[in-house]
Amino acid sequence: MSQLTQIQSWKSAKNLVPLPYRRVSVQHYDGPMTVDAITTLLLSREAYRRTDFIVFRGEGTETAVVAITRAESEPLFSQITSVEVLALPDTCVYARCPDIDPANRSALAQTGYELGIGPESTLVVEGLYDHVNFIHHPNPLVIRVVEVAPPEPPKLYGLAQQVLKYADLPPIRLELERIEVLDLAKSVQPSAYLVPCRSGGLDDLSAPVYFLDQRPERHAWTMIGCERSLQFHRHFYGDEPPRVEMCPRRIAGERKEPTLL
Repeated sequence: MSQLTQIQSWKSAKNLVPLPYRRVSVQHYDGPMTVDAITTLLLSREAYRRTDFIVFRGEGTETAVVAITRAESEPLFSQITSVEVLALPDTCVYARCPDIDPANRSALAQTGYELGIGPESTLVVEGLYDHVNFIHHPNPLVIRVVEVAPPEPPKLYGLAQQVLKYADLPPIRLELERIEVLDLAKSVQPSAYLVPCRSGGLDDLSAPVYFLDQRPERHAWTMIGCERSLQFHRHFYGDEPPRVEMCPRRIAGERKEPTLL
């Protein structure tokens, strides 16, 4: 016996991203973009058994997003039995972003942020392979990433970005809090600098730059480094130089918001 589909309300849901996105059908629509007109139309139709959501594309940029249920889940096509209009053109934006993976919740959330889509709106993205998905009421978890630069991108931030590309996670948006080594260096005026290792971005300093990992001859330098670098210095030279802290944990201090350090 065919199984009846269950009715679920999605309109008030936050961060709704249908996965797999084959659940989303995209259809041309030339009728009025109103709840009544869309509902009346769809209740007279049948839908494919994988379809749970429909994106209606109207004139110009007009877009609406609808959730449906079907009478049965096993037949190839079944009569539509309920319609819930999630978004109409006044709160729905359609964007062509060929580099965005429509199966990635965080990528959709980040795109929404960049386009100024608020938590009361819906973003439909035509992304990789011309495939389409949407994020309804985007309200991603914001995680601050405190990291030193260079390198570029800052290492921890780059690693976190890579994780969001493949991990099955709720929508997350990263905010980078950069610690510029050049700014730390320019906060003092020594006769020479000592940094942990060779990196770019230090060419404009007013004093010579030495690299601790090369164990150079001792000079009257100021170290730009963390506690571990100071331990190395004690081992190499038997003393402690003046030092500017560059450890993200020390600089960031105690945080209440979600933070990667």
